[in-house]
Amino acid sequence: GIMFALAAMTYVEGSSLHQDRGGSTVFARYAFNEFWSFVAGWAVMLDYVILVAATAFAATNYLAAFWAPFGRGTVEILTMLGILLYVAARNIRGFSSARQGRIGLLVLADLALQVLLIVLGVVLLFDGPAITSSIHLGSTPTVDDLIVAFGIATVVSTGLESASGLAGEVGVGRRGLARLVSASSLTVMVVYVGIALVALSAMPVINGTTTLATTFRDAPILGIADAFHQAWLRDTLRYVIAAMASVTLIAASNSAMLGLSRLGYSLSTNRQVPAALGRLHPTRFTPWVLIIFATVGAAALAIPRDLDFLLGLYAFGALLGLTIAHVSIVKLRFTEPDRSRPYVIPLGVRIGRARLPLPAVLGVLLSVAAWLSVVITHDSARWVGIGWMGFGVAFYVGYRLLSGKSLTQRVTVPREALLGEHVEVEYGTILVPIFGTPLDDDIVQTAGRLASEEGAEAGELATIEAVWIFEVPMSLPIDARLPDAELQRARAALARAKSIGEEYDGVEVATATVRGRSLGHTIVEEARRRGVQAIVLAADEPSRIRGGARLGGRQAETFIGEATKTVIARAHCAVILTAPPVGDRGLASEGAEQDPAEPPER
Repeated sequence: GIMFALAAMTYVEGSSLHQDRGGSTVFARYAFNEFWSFVAGWAVMLDYVILVAATAFAATNYLAAFWAPFGRGTVEILTMLGILLYVAARNIRGFSSARQGRIGLLVLADLALQVLLIVLGVVLLFDGPAITSSIHLGSTPTVDDLIVAFGIATVVSTGLESASGLAGEVGVGRRGLARLVSASSLTVMVVYVGIALVALSAMPVINGTTTLATTFRDAPILGIADAFHQAWLRDTLRYVIAAMASVTLIAASNSAMLGLSRLGYSLSTNRQVPAALGRLHPTRFTPWVLIIFATVGAAALAIPRDLDFLLGLYAFGALLGLTIAHVSIVKLRFTEPDRSRPYVIPLGVRIGRARLPLPAVLGVLLSVAAWLSVVITHDSARWVGIGWMGFGVAFYVGYRLLSGKSLTQRVTVPREALLGEHVEVEYGTILVPIFGTPLDDDIVQTAGRLASEEGAEAGELATIEAVWIFEVPMSLPIDARLPDAELQRARAALARAKSIGEEYDGVEVATATVRGRSLGHTIVEEARRRGVQAIVLAADEPSRIRGGARLGGRQAETFIGEATKTVIARAHCAVILTAPPVGDRGLASEGAEQDPAEPPER
């Protein structure tokens, strides 16, 4: 709890100070230079790979509550690999913003289950003397075990690292940031301490060991459920916990891969690793090369099924990254004392023009001590961890020198390569989303007729806002570099829309490219921001059955997709749908077949 509170304060101040996406790698960049930024990012990259492997492995042990072979032998390995393949496929495909709501509900449900387990455990199992009588520091637990456990507890800081990847995409005020730090720290402390007390009450340490470290080592929460004397409660909790834990762990594996994607993309765009590693999928805009490499690495780590090895190695990377984050925040207080900080770590001591943040200093001392202890006492962390960092540093130095770049100066992708031209328009009449398909012509013509009529009646020039929306997946920052082919396709489609729309008297067409997480929500936001009076969209392709398939069956009652439903439900203005005739190709299929360099024939 203390480590999390210190880490939370550091990450919130750092993310509010420099709202780049990347966590400790960004803090180190501004506090020191690109070399130390890479060191922090490379250490955290190791942690993400380990988390993907560890959560996939742990999920199989909870699934074993339903079918024992899931937790042993060949079936367990195949199940782990299946989970890893699923995680890779989902992250390459990309996540919509709707996933955030589902993950939020899953987190709340998991938290509620843990609180329920704590309450039941305190009422039915709590045994204070059994807990205290087994504690003999130095022997039970040993100093080595205590140090490793202290490092492993920093797993919670990876959530902060991942959340820092969204810096600049959320709007939170000064008070909101303060509440975030206090609420998250309190929640972590209550849940961690509560689960630990109930676990040791349920299965106390006897003669230096507990069944939590043997029978239930890889699924400890199932051990708590097994300790209840009431058969109905024990069996119910067993299956509820197994189901919730399995789903949550797979979701955690997805989240870890998502964080890894963002971090890897950040390293590649800053030329800390070759740009080829951050190459984006041509249609999904996700760093597929990096995801494949990470999946292979996670599989190699997971197959031995050694959770102690994984957690010890995790502690190495987490503590190193956390140490760099704390040190960076301390240094930034002196190098950028006058920079605006929406959140400031409390309890500072003034030294000259700056205030030394004492919690960050304490975080440095604790993290360094824990990291050195893990290196000294844990063989796998020492050799594999140092080997990973040594390889990374050598790779970074070689790559930078061979490409003629400085080891310490920042090298970024040119702005024009990162962003498409964005036209700022404060007011428009009709918003028309463009998709690069033959249906665009019908939509623009409909908007042109409406705008021409309205402009003639008002005696003023009417405007059509033609926008191309890039739906950026959650695995990438919102300002991620887009494939050149997609940019060319967008420009060609917008140019065609402009030429068609301006064929109508009194109509001007303004074009722009926009980025968003969800197509429907982005259309609604753009319409509201631009103050348009109407939105013109194409309905989905008619088909014989629902969903657009041509397999026979009855005619669907509506031709409205999810994005269209969102626009209709949330738009502040009129929404006009143009229905394509039967036989026209749908948007999705046409988008995959259309040559972006050649506009469709009219």
